[in-house]
Amino acid sequence: MADITRRNFVKLGALSAGMVALGENTLSASALEQKGVKYDQEYDVVVIGSGFAGLAATITAAEKGLKVCVIEKMGRFGGNSIINGGLFAVVNSPKQKAEGVQDSIELYLKDMLKAGLNMNHTDNLKVIAARSADALKLTEKCGAKYYEKLSHLGGHSIPRTYLTSTASGAGIVQPMLSYAEKLSNVILKNRTKFDDFIADDSGRIVGVVIREDYKFDMKALDDNAENKTGDIKYIKARKGVILASGGFCRDTFLRSMQDPSIPLECDTTNQPGATGEVIMKALELGAVPVQMSWIQWGPWASPDEKGFGTASNFNINATFRYGITVDTKTGKRFMNELADRRVRSLAMFDVIGKDQNYPINICDQAAVDKIIPDLTAKALASGVVKKFNTLDELAAAYKIPVAELKKTVEAYNGYVTAKKDTEFGKPVQGVEGVQVSKPPFYGTRGVPKLHYTMGGLKINDKAQVICTKTKKPIPGLFAAGGVNGGIHGASRLGSCSIPDCLVFGIVAGENI
Repeated sequence: MADITRRNFVKLGALSAGMVALGENTLSASALEQKGVKYDQEYDVVVIGSGFAGLAATITAAEKGLKVCVIEKMGRFGGNSIINGGLFAVVNSPKQKAEGVQDSIELYLKDMLKAGLNMNHTDNLKVIAARSADALKLTEKCGAKYYEKLSHLGGHSIPRTYLTSTASGAGIVQPMLSYAEKLSNVILKNRTKFDDFIADDSGRIVGVVIREDYKFDMKALDDNAENKTGDIKYIKARKGVILASGGFCRDTFLRSMQDPSIPLECDTTNQPGATGEVIMKALELGAVPVQMSWIQWGPWASPDEKGFGTASNFNINATFRYGITVDTKTGKRFMNELADRRVRSLAMFDVIGKDQNYPINICDQAAVDKIIPDLTAKALASGVVKKFNTLDELAAAYKIPVAELKKTVEAYNGYVTAKKDTEFGKPVQGVEGVQVSKPPFYGTRGVPKLHYTMGGLKINDKAQVICTKTKKPIPGLFAAGGVNGGIHGASRLGSCSIPDCLVFGIVAGENI
């Protein structure tokens, strides 16, 4: 694991001069001109990306009667969405009403703005808040199923988060993909890479250049620059193009240009194809770049496995909600386990320091009984989560001072009983009385990993991409999901990616 310190984490690289220069280019200087192009295929809409945003856009546009082509560069459809944790924040949802939870658009915006350090673009946030319930209905129409109880995630004032029955984004992606496949006016192409835009004389985006039978090279340092596989095709998009290609956490060049403090070898929760070539091409068109240097760490991962792994969902649902996180050197808590991701990551990096003193996330059997059994089974089978009969055994395994650990547990259990954490402010009134007291006990080492790029393209409330030069929408170009920037500000609030992707996917499909 690379040396990741709090100082490195908070250091923000300024947006590179080269990136700004790209944003100043005109359409005619960057997109392939339509004149003389012989199209190989024609559709009404081309969607680039097949995750939450791409599928929502596809289904919405197709159900308007438009012929849609979905382009996915990887061999598997779903992008990052299919390995997402399956947590979906919905405002004023049916489950909130059933559980007596009072929510509002205003409260949701307040939580998002607090996590984002008030840097969020509220014009976009309001759309997500107002239409998250519509997005939920779309997923349920496609066949998505959800866990019966709401989750209360860090940074949210109240429980508002749905969890898929599979405890992963696959619980949404697979039903939506199956639904889209049944639509006669939808064509889905995997192993198909976007290379460029095609514009007409007025600057309107009217098509794309792609490569079919493309094979992503996992070993290449820069697949986009080095990989020339595939057959070039010219695709017409009569109504326009929707960008739903996601963020760039796996793009070591692009992310290092935005924040040089991030080690190149740093692990990430993202799938290998999460690179930034679509964003870069849009910037060449003149799209406005927003907050590209804000890159988020996910605090729930483990140093004992690659990527998102199995520990992440276990920590999100069990240890962070119902348990505690302690410093192995002191046996003491050092943070609110349900604070937002940025706050927790900062606190964890302080503890980890240069000697890789990974904190330990702990919960008991009562916590495990509250979550989907499959989450625990997978985490235990992988070996990253371990089970202990007593706190003494757990302390010995992780070399924690046992007397101090027991004092910490006793104090925390007292906070749960009193329904007030006077030490770190964890909202223990929402943990349903679950303490750290019922054996066996569960522990796992924790570390933040690169998780989400908050920066990307600026869109308006109709999902139209805004041009730097004209300050108006680029005709024929829409975007949804992680490819966009500014929506989440400095740090995305947990479970707010799915509503962002789905809502603006719907909006793009409606307005194209």
